[in-house]
Amino acid sequence: MEYITKNVARNLKRIRKSRKMSLDVVSEQTGISKSMLGQIERGESVPTVETLGKIVSGLRVSFNSLVSSVKTDTIIVEKEELVPSKDIEGEYKVYEYFPYEEDRTFEIYMMEVEEGISYSSGGHGENTYEYLTVFTGVLTLEVEGKVYEIREENSIRFPTYCDHSYSNYGKGTVKFSITFTWD
Repeated sequence: MEYITKNVARNLKRIRKSRKMSLDVVSEQTGISKSMLGQIERGESVPTVETLGKIVSGLRVSFNSLVSSVKTDTIIVEKEELVPSKDIEGEYKVYEYFPYEEDRTFEIYMMEVEEGISYSSGGHGENTYEYLTVFTGVLTLEVEGKVYEIREENSIRFPTYCDHSYSNYGKGTVKFSITFTWD
């Protein structure tokens, strides 16, 4: 289940219960069937923008309160629950562990790059950096024409205002985490 779908499921249920509302009452106020609301709360259905608009209007809540992560001190992210945000079969996968949040200045990703594959990324703007740690394999990183070989259990920090690429010239899958930061 993608993180926005998961957030909507969690937030809709939380808002409904905090107001002591049944699904029947929410259905009346939003014009969305009780069964659809139940599917949304369980994360079984991905609501359309139109459906989200009906929920926001009917419950008189902000769109942001419906789709944002609930701010808590502790969050557990389990990889098997993540859907890759980018996935080219047999080449690479990108998992968003901690995606963009309005009040944070970092994002955390996990990447898997298969043997013989390269992944290129455009620049991310001024004052942006990646902190990268390789967990398995050897990663070849190219930034501004310079090539770096980062071995298993080693890390690198580099500016990302320019194009950069990640390559796996070795054997097996290279797995690494990226913490992306900005000012």
